[in-house]
Amino acid sequence: MTDTPARAEIFVHESAYVDEPSTIGAGTKIWHFCHVLPRVVIGENCVLGQNVVVGPDVTIGDRCKIQNNVSVYKGVTLEDGVFCGPSCVFTNVDNPRAEIERKAEFLPTLVKRGATIGANATIVCGTTLGAWSFIAAGAVVTKDVADYALMAGVPARRIGWMSKAGGRLGPDLRCPIEGTQYRETAEATLEPVGDE
Repeated sequence: MTDTPARAEIFVHESAYVDEPSTIGAGTKIWHFCHVLPRVVIGENCVLGQNVVVGPDVTIGDRCKIQNNVSVYKGVTLEDGVFCGPSCVFTNVDNPRAEIERKAEFLPTLVKRGATIGANATIVCGTTLGAWSFIAAGAVVTKDVADYALMAGVPARRIGWMSKAGGRLGPDLRCPIEGTQYRETAEATLEPVGDE
């Protein structure tokens, strides 16, 4: 592993493969049957569950948790603190065909800081998931998602708002977990009160 901290600072299960070159941050754990392809950058204190495939050319921020059976394909970027639930799906081509090469047509997908993607959700390529957004289990995201949005359904639609702490906001827009007050903006997005 190139550009990787001393082996004692990371954990790679004996059944996992990490191709060179790759960069893996201190405190990261890579579990059973994972494959990290070349030119991947994984931040510090991440956890890759069983049977996770990453790359090539993917960047994952610090403190991300990627649960079992997730493939993070080329074109996907995960910022810090992203949670990918079991068997969630990223795509990278709009119109794939087995007999037609479309690698030059990969569309980027950006998952911003603190976003959560539920189990078995599908994220169609070319979309951006806003910071602290929450994608419900089984949802299919086909369009950009606002910060703090709670998305559910097929196709996914906003059904509410979630706080940074992961609490569903009621009509008062106050986090039920840690009390932060939020407000809707003129652009129909959400922000914490006091943030400028």
